[in-house]
Amino acid sequence: MPSPSSPHPLLKGLYLILDPDVRPDRSLVQVLQEAAEHGVRLFQYRDKRSSMREAYERALALRRAASDAGSLLIVNDRCDLALAVDADGVHLGQEDLPLPYARSLLGPEKIIGISTHRPEQVKEADEGGADYVGFGPIFSTGTKPDHDPVVGLDGLRAIRPLTDLPVFAIGGITIESVDSIVRTGADGVSVISAVLAAPDIGQAVRAFIARLSAPDRPGC
Repeated sequence: MPSPSSPHPLLKGLYLILDPDVRPDRSLVQVLQEAAEHGVRLFQYRDKRSSMREAYERALALRRAASDAGSLLIVNDRCDLALAVDADGVHLGQEDLPLPYARSLLGPEKIIGISTHRPEQVKEADEGGADYVGFGPIFSTGTKPDHDPVVGLDGLRAIRPLTDLPVFAIGGITIESVDSIVRTGADGVSVISAVLAAPDIGQAVRAFIARLSAPDRPGC
């Protein structure tokens, strides 16, 4: 099924990935609520360790909190979990369920994002009807030590003409790198540690959003 001609209006800007391993001292629901209070409207629940029951309970609470905040909640990897909590969509890696099957399970209204690392994967996601792509890792990241080779800003810039889908840069992104990422034509940035591990989550969110929404950037 082809992707809609107009992307969802919230598929841009700061895309915050919620991972319990990164901030075990705080409830992910509290993190979501604080981040949403400061402007985040796009969240992903990523949990590589919990049992399915634990993940379901977390995802359900996050789904309710996101709905209350007027935000989207995407579930990482698991179509079954996304369906179980009626999430807004799913984010798939290259080793997850193929896009056509995910679409047949979730239906045309749900959002499906794809992690991509090479130009041919971006083209495949575009042609297959994805709603957005994540591209990276732009920089090396400790959140995923077994990540694919770093693509850098040049790699991100090179894939921008290949798709009209929203493109989110991911991998080792800090507030200092946002301006250079936006100049490549990316629609947003996906971050984990730069916000979740910050001493003040609200302050970190505001800093990212200010950079992403700045009207004048050299080279834009």
